[in-house]
Amino acid sequence: MDNRDLLVEVKDLKTYFYLDEGVVQAVDGAAFDIRRGETLGVVGESGCGKSVTARSIMRIVARPGRIVGGQILYHRPGNGNGRQQTIDLTSLNPQSYEMRTIRGAEISMIFQEPMTSLSPVHTIGDQIGEVIRLHQGVDKDESRQKTIDMLDFVGMPLPDRTIDQYAHQLSGGMRQRAMIAMALSCHPSLLIADEPTTALDVTTEAQILRLMHRLQDELGMAILFITHNLGVIAQMTEKVVVMYMGKVVEQGDVDTIFHGGMHPYTRALLESIPRLGQKTRDRRRLAAIRGMVPDPYALPRGCAFHPRCSFMKPGLCDTTAPSMQEVEPGHKVRCARYTEIW
Repeated sequence: MDNRDLLVEVKDLKTYFYLDEGVVQAVDGAAFDIRRGETLGVVGESGCGKSVTARSIMRIVARPGRIVGGQILYHRPGNGNGRQQTIDLTSLNPQSYEMRTIRGAEISMIFQEPMTSLSPVHTIGDQIGEVIRLHQGVDKDESRQKTIDMLDFVGMPLPDRTIDQYAHQLSGGMRQRAMIAMALSCHPSLLIADEPTTALDVTTEAQILRLMHRLQDELGMAILFITHNLGVIAQMTEKVVVMYMGKVVEQGDVDTIFHGGMHPYTRALLESIPRLGQKTRDRRRLAAIRGMVPDPYALPRGCAFHPRCSFMKPGLCDTTAPSMQEVEPGHKVRCARYTEIW
């Protein structure tokens, strides 16, 4: 692929939160690319910076957080002339006209919990219709018809009736379909899905994942899929970014990460997955990553993972912060000892 396939480039992104207790480096030098039409998974424990990275791309980081360094380059597709426009989203005011034309129309987001993301005092139709009117400049009647069509497109039952219902009148799966309809109403180039199935039962989760697969095939959009569920990553994504304490510690295609991951944190995550078919009589405890995520106000020196790492080497891992190394084309790892331990 050449650079014309690039949609978003995240370069050395730093998003910090300035609190009375100290500075939280929520995202500290994250870097990855998203190509047109592909699905990139971002995985890691809670608090590793996945959601803040997504909010940084959308430019909706709440105060007292702010982007303090790096670039987010959005390569806007050309308008029929084949010449794309490159925009550094970090240079735009979050409330500027240009950013508001991108947010929700060209880059959209599905949030973790639809019940808290949808307004309780407005109907589903009012909320989706507002997005359509804002970005497409149509009147109220046309936006209502487009909303019904979009609800039908995402498989919402009885869309001509559901459009006039409130969030509390819908099931969890229906609320998530409404969120997807809102995010896709303007046919974005990039859809950011921030743990979109966390609050759903496994049957509904499977339905939503199949829906997203189908919609991506039909619309040709790229997806940034954020989750802590490695099973979903294996099912949904082509490439994977593993994050720990605000840094990307490993990235590569999904087969490489699952079968040849080289960072100790990646290996520990994979070993903690329950194995289908494992006999209960084995009575073996499920593997767990030892220790806890460090205090964000007092990160350890050197590699942030070293207090929990089985391969920690005193005098190296606890003193020197490792840099990202390219193991092979497309596969990078941030570990000072990866050549010794694997």
